[in-house]
Amino acid sequence: MHCVRPVLCLLGALAACGAVGFLGCCVYFDRKRRGDPAFRRRLRDSECDRGGEAAGRSEAKNEKLQELLQEVQTGELWLSRGEHRLGVEHLSNALVVCGQPQELLKVFQHTLPPKVFEMLFTKFRICQISTYLTFLNEPC
Repeated sequence: MHCVRPVLCLLGALAACGAVGFLGCCVYFDRKRRGDPAFRRRLRDSECDRGGEAAGRSEAKNEKLQELLQEVQTGELWLSRGEHRLGVEHLSNALVVCGQPQELLKVFQHTLPPKVFEMLFTKFRICQISTYLTFLNEPC
């Protein structure tokens, strides 16, 4: 029983030395990698590429959001004038543009009169089906 303690101490010391050695290797190879001129060039190039892509995605999102808001405003305007058919047309366009149409449908369900919401829901389903059929008919 008394010989177990030195073995545990030896194992603990070996584990500590292994961990220090591993961290030392990590630091050594990281410094070697960062000191390489090709690494810095590749890093700079990839940062430039990512910056351009991010700006393009952000711009596309802003355009999509503007289109969504414009369609909702136009739809509300037509509904306020009593033109339900034109209002539903624009609100269904907003649903098609929207990234999460189910959430927007829930909002419309609570804010629109039941008859108008039913028209909108039917129109949206028709748009979804026609989009799906168009996708199926595209050549590979």
